[in-house]
Amino acid sequence: MAKTLRTSGDYTIKTGAGYNSGAGTNTIDLDSKIVRVRGDLIVDGDQVVQNVTNITVEDQFLELNRNYSGAGAEDAGIVINQGTQDAAIFYYDGTANEFRIGTTARPIADGSTTKWQIDGGAFALANIKVATTPTHENHAASRAYVDAQVVSASGMTDFFIVGDDSTGITVIDGDTVQISGGSNIGVAVANPDTITISLKNDLSNITSVTSDASNSSLTLKANGTGSISINNVLTFSSNASTPAAASVTKLYSKTVGGGGTGVFFINSAVGSGTEDELISKKKATALAIALG
Repeated sequence: MAKTLRTSGDYTIKTGAGYNSGAGTNTIDLDSKIVRVRGDLIVDGDQVVQNVTNITVEDQFLELNRNYSGAGAEDAGIVINQGTQDAAIFYYDGTANEFRIGTTARPIADGSTTKWQIDGGAFALANIKVATTPTHENHAASRAYVDAQVVSASGMTDFFIVGDDSTGITVIDGDTVQISGGSNIGVAVANPDTITISLKNDLSNITSVTSDASNSSLTLKANGTGSISINNVLTFSSNASTPAAASVTKLYSKTVGGGGTGVFFINSAVGSGTEDELISKKKATALAIALG
């Protein structure tokens, strides 16, 4: 027979010394198939233990660490009991400002008298298994997916290195590519992906220096007040035509003319930019005798 107990004010059931006295030891045992609370349920205690098979929650969000009001971030998360093994834990690390998944060694506070505490020294990160192929650019990628993108099943068969002799070398998975600087080029490699190649102070065994841009000039410039020294023969290739005059002196070679040298110069500030030939010692001597 159903019964209803109605009161006009608060209704208290207290066993023994109760809870607030700090000395209570008695228990209220509700032995029923279903206990329904039609209003809000507030539990003022140290621990809630649910010995049930399944828990279903209608709320969309669960708030953890509810009464914390400190200025700094605090650790909070979910601990999964693993028996005699280390407890599994998914939590937010307030100090590092990041989420972590891993295991932490027992014993740690069980929540009955104090908050759960993570033994930071014993915490070990755990692996996370995700779908093999991500379907969005921001999805986490599995190792299998990354490996498939970088290395094919037979290795990197489409990676070739060609040397000065035009011989191609195939580089496969596990091979090491070494860049040697030699006597004139310095090579430095820094992780993760920086290779620096620089010329050293002195160059030797260089037989040709060529500008790679069409119709561009090649400039040799000394540092500060230094000069460019030529310690051997300076050879000029014969020009088919006279270059355009500029405010700087241009020295070049053409067919030998009246000066007897075949070495010509031109400067827009000299002789109105008219081409002239350097005169040889023999020619100069002959002219001096002829002119008395």
